[in-house]
Amino acid sequence: MPNAIIDPPVLEPGTLRVIPIGGLGEIGRNMTCFEIDGKILIVDCGVLFPEEHQPGVDLILPDFTSIKDRLDDIVGVVLTHGHEDHIGAVPYLLKLRKDIPLIGSGLTLALIEAKLKEHRIVPYTLPVKEGQIEALGPFDLEFVAVNHSIPDALAVFIDTDAGTVLVTGDFKMDQLPLDGRLTDLRAFARLGEEGVDLFLVDSTNADVPGFTPLERSIGPVLDQVIAKSERRVIVASFSSHVHRVQQVLDAAHAHGRRVAFLGRSMVRNMGIAADLGYLNVPEGLLIDYKKAKDLPEDKIVYMSTGSQGEPMAVLSRMANLDHAIEPGPGDTVILASSLIPGNENAVYRVIDGLTKLGATVVHKGNAKVHVSGHAAAGELLYCYNILQPKNVLPVHGEYRHLVANQKLAIDSGVPAQNTFIGEDGIVIDLKDGVAKVVGQLDVGLVYVDGSTVGEITDADLKDRRILAEEGFISVIVVVDSKTGHIISGPEVHAKGFAEDDKVFADVKPKVAKALAEAAENGVRDTHALSQVIRRTVGRWVNTSFRRRPMIVPLVIEA
Repeated sequence: MPNAIIDPPVLEPGTLRVIPIGGLGEIGRNMTCFEIDGKILIVDCGVLFPEEHQPGVDLILPDFTSIKDRLDDIVGVVLTHGHEDHIGAVPYLLKLRKDIPLIGSGLTLALIEAKLKEHRIVPYTLPVKEGQIEALGPFDLEFVAVNHSIPDALAVFIDTDAGTVLVTGDFKMDQLPLDGRLTDLRAFARLGEEGVDLFLVDSTNADVPGFTPLERSIGPVLDQVIAKSERRVIVASFSSHVHRVQQVLDAAHAHGRRVAFLGRSMVRNMGIAADLGYLNVPEGLLIDYKKAKDLPEDKIVYMSTGSQGEPMAVLSRMANLDHAIEPGPGDTVILASSLIPGNENAVYRVIDGLTKLGATVVHKGNAKVHVSGHAAAGELLYCYNILQPKNVLPVHGEYRHLVANQKLAIDSGVPAQNTFIGEDGIVIDLKDGVAKVVGQLDVGLVYVDGSTVGEITDADLKDRRILAEEGFISVIVVVDSKTGHIISGPEVHAKGFAEDDKVFADVKPKVAKALAEAAENGVRDTHALSQVIRRTVGRWVNTSFRRRPMIVPLVIEA
């Protein structure tokens, strides 16, 4: 049951207010606002990808309502790493105020700058590295290296007059990372000694026991699959998963294959990663995909987007034979990524489509071609024991993940009353090491649909679902404006109803009778007459066909 909306009290001087406006109860839209003494710091600003019950939606943004009137108070946006669920909404925030400073690591800023270029925004950026300390208004920030499924990820330690906060961002504790960059547990231990008043910690794998497997364990599997493949190899992954792409490049190179990147974001992101030295590309390995078709089929690997079954992404178009590359017998497709909750059906449809075309599909269900980028329960317990935080707010996860993370915190010795489970919009005030929930904002989902932002509502999505699932019936009637009697009609037409329009001969007399009774009762308002038609047709369709289509009456006065 959603939490009741409670307006928080006026923020007292010297108190830190923490409001996650995205990332609680969902995998995505990560965004948290920190406010003290009239200044606001934002950590992350990401998007959520739509699910099947949100037809036509491209992206879902955090709800900026609570900060829209306070844009000049924002001292900066710290971006913990370059994944879309942490940076994807930045362009929409900067459209409200273009000069908000963006703070992040070199790769993170390069990825967001490329994205902002498409929106014709040149941002003000401050590159930072692990170990660096920066002051932004009343916030003293220290950045800590963490390991994740993208290079250059950072946790941020926020020191204020009211107390201290550590935000992990997304992280795991891979002990043999490909880039040699470990999660800095020595820094965590030092910060724990100094005192962490509030710990905002990644919850995605909190319900997974033990430790997340090593990223490098995937390399031998990829090598083996590519070695055995008879024809083309198509690997689908997230377009920013540099470590995964590196292992694909290494395996392709080892077996004399060249690599072509497919998908605009893959080409863009890997170009950035290579230019900045995060991706090691052997000389002569890459080839433009248009030229790749001239190579022997056993000498090419395509590195593609679309691992989540997105309808317009490369892999889905291949499965639908709507792409220049048409998979077939002898081809191998590797889905080297996780399944984001809500995308399972779309992914399995793509797998089925590729299998029907004769391709061999390798995925995490039948081979070790993916490991998570998030800390499992064992790693989280290590962090709790090292940091010994006074208060804990689990973030970044669906509700079950947040609860599992809370239990780990309590098991490690954090008092239960000092752990907070909430949903987007929870308001927590911190002062002198004491944290308490003081309110709950009304935070909604903001839909991006084509070029419109925030104009599509949940009611619109409900209408779309009804249209898709139940069909559409229109009823046109012309009535005399003075008497209310029918002059013409009713005309009934249907779309997506899977029935011939002739079946509506039965309901036309019912509509005429209902309108005649309304006219006798003095009803002349066209809206009221439309409601009469809607009720009459709706009752008949439900009784006769057990269906609830969208019914659109049109009453014209003459």
